[in-house]
Amino acid sequence: MMFPFRQHLLLFLLGVLVPMSSSRAADKQWLVFEGEEGPGRGKHIVLISGDEEYRSEESLPMLGKILSKRHGFKCTVLFSLHPDTGVVDPTYQNNLPGLEALRTADLMIVATRFRTPSEEQMRPFEEYLDSGKPVIGIRTATHGFQGKWEYFGMKILGEEWAGHHGHHKQEGTRAVIESANADHPVLRSVTDVFGPTDVYGVTHLTGVETVLLRGAVTESLDPNSSVVAGEKNEPMMPLAWLREYESPSGKAHGQAFCTTAGASIDFLNADLRRLIINTSFFLTGIEVPANANVEPVDAFTPSFYGFFKEEGYWLRRGARPADFDLGQTPAPVDPPGTPECKWR
Repeated sequence: MMFPFRQHLLLFLLGVLVPMSSSRAADKQWLVFEGEEGPGRGKHIVLISGDEEYRSEESLPMLGKILSKRHGFKCTVLFSLHPDTGVVDPTYQNNLPGLEALRTADLMIVATRFRTPSEEQMRPFEEYLDSGKPVIGIRTATHGFQGKWEYFGMKILGEEWAGHHGHHKQEGTRAVIESANADHPVLRSVTDVFGPTDVYGVTHLTGVETVLLRGAVTESLDPNSSVVAGEKNEPMMPLAWLREYESPSGKAHGQAFCTTAGASIDFLNADLRRLIINTSFFLTGIEVPANANVEPVDAFTPSFYGFFKEEGYWLRRGARPADFDLGQTPAPVDPPGTPECKWR
């Protein structure tokens, strides 16, 4: 039997400690998903989100959960945060807290757009590249940074911003496997990649890259739409490739993978998720599974891509890193002018 004093003490402690615990969870600046049992156990992947258009703050936590809970990798997911509010705010380009995690990383996945963090924040990023460790770039990572780190697109991934090749928000992307590299491990069980984002222009690849997929422009955003006939797809733009990069200091070489697909809505496609999971295995030196499990751990209901131009939108939305944690599924928020299509 519990004495009244002890009952009151317990109630007091619960009243104080539980809110403190909840507050600390809400104030997290990044997410860490510890690896379960699996071939990736002992490897650490850092996933860096931060773009105003393609909702990488939704897709990278989803991929981190798959990599950790399905395949054993420890995953750290970083966000573009407003420093005054702690809110996930992709329009605030100068703050990417948590890059120190790169000092123990075996793979870096980047899905940023025109970021300009401080030199102090970016020091671990530069150190990572100077070690020659592997990199995955998704969609806007080709123009992921500005200023001093603008080199990341061309020097590391092999491409910079070269414009839209397909008609933005009207034509989609169907991946076509490059026949010469169809047996590459990264493409295991990757057969049908479709995304309602348009094909990006790719004009700077030098020929030393291993092109894995090309992007066929489709007539609409409907997954069943036909490929556009004529010059638009002659030739088709590279959509995914591997290449060797030289570190900024010239002291090391590493491997990079890039795909210009990758809005959060694109990742409803299982084979696009599989492409990233397979590449994560390949670049960390682990045998790529014959048919990797790429089912989302939590429900995945991504927003459509596009800009929110009204002042203070992200503050009003109020999403924090904890809202993308295990067991959490933020509701999709589609921007004004979202077209009707069979994407969710």
